[in-house]
Amino acid sequence: MGRCIPTIAYAIFSPVGSYDVERIRPKLALWKFASCDGCQLSLLDCEDELLEIAGQVEIAYFLEATRASVEGPYDLSLVEGSVTTAHDALRIQEIRKKSRFLVTIGACATAGGIQALRNFADVREYAAIVYARPDYIQTLATSTSIAEHVKVDFELRGCPISTRQLVEVISAFLAGRKPQTPPHSVCVECKIAGNLCVMVGHGTPCLGPVTHAGCGALCPSYNRGCYGCYGPMETPNASSLSTWLCKLGMDEDALKRVYRTFNANADAFRKESERHEN
Repeated sequence: MGRCIPTIAYAIFSPVGSYDVERIRPKLALWKFASCDGCQLSLLDCEDELLEIAGQVEIAYFLEATRASVEGPYDLSLVEGSVTTAHDALRIQEIRKKSRFLVTIGACATAGGIQALRNFADVREYAAIVYARPDYIQTLATSTSIAEHVKVDFELRGCPISTRQLVEVISAFLAGRKPQTPPHSVCVECKIAGNLCVMVGHGTPCLGPVTHAGCGALCPSYNRGCYGCYGPMETPNASSLSTWLCKLGMDEDALKRVYRTFNANADAFRKESERHEN
């Protein structure tokens, strides 16, 4: 993927016959829910690409970068974080109403995030352990993805997301085309990088066979197993992988925990972890 942002499709974002890009720049908004801000920072980490993006759009709302706030409607909203409070459940509805396209970015927004571990336990017990006055805490019993509350036009997975994939997604929506992000697993990235399979070569447990590509096989490149940061790939066979992980020495408790990290509430990972619950 090239570094430059494609020219905005005038048929989508500008009046017929208008070529004044400055006048009709589409509005980009970035919203935060329950998260660590890491995926928002990925946009700031784009560096040269960020300058290209800023020249093509009006950054209407992005509190991580500016206090400026421009009223909607917005052409493209990027949403980071999961829904964990009643207030946020209402807020995402309002954001959806004033957004032409809504894209969720990161494991929190697409799968509930690490905070979705509460979904397997009693959140009141957690609050009692963490806070001196848990009676002041108002939160939902679960942490859920944005797609469980509103229509989402595209999900960009990762913890954090890939800056290259983020630029591709923004470019695609501004140009009126479908984003091109890989549907395959981390194993393909390992093959491209010429890595020796850590499971076959070293007997190291690895979630690469069921994990969505995007990180460039970062951990396996350093002889570490994949932790599943990018969530489940398309049509993963987690139960088959668990059989092999068991042969590598993982017991039922370890198998449960390995699927309960950043994407614990992603459908495929959640179901597989629950299969090893008892």
